[in-house]
Amino acid sequence: MSTTPESPTHLPEHQHLLDTSGLYCPEPVMMLHNAVRDMQPGEILKVIATDPATTRDIPKFCNFLGHDMIFSDIESEPLLYFIKKQ
Repeated sequence: MSTTPESPTHLPEHQHLLDTSGLYCPEPVMMLHNAVRDMQPGEILKVIATDPATTRDIPKFCNFLGHDMIFSDIESEPLLYFIKKQ
């Protein structure tokens, strides 16, 4: 899913924030795994990334573990992902 918001006010609400800017594979996904583990079901995590590999790795992470990627913006930097824990 790739959606570019018209303005920051259109971004989903989130309870948690993970900024992986400047980090490269595998660190962003390892940090994502730790962050999601500490969340409650239904909570939303905003992930900020600069590693292009996250466009592949984060959707696969969500699919494999059954979490929902409710929004992503991979058209500009930084890359943004909003993940809802199941």
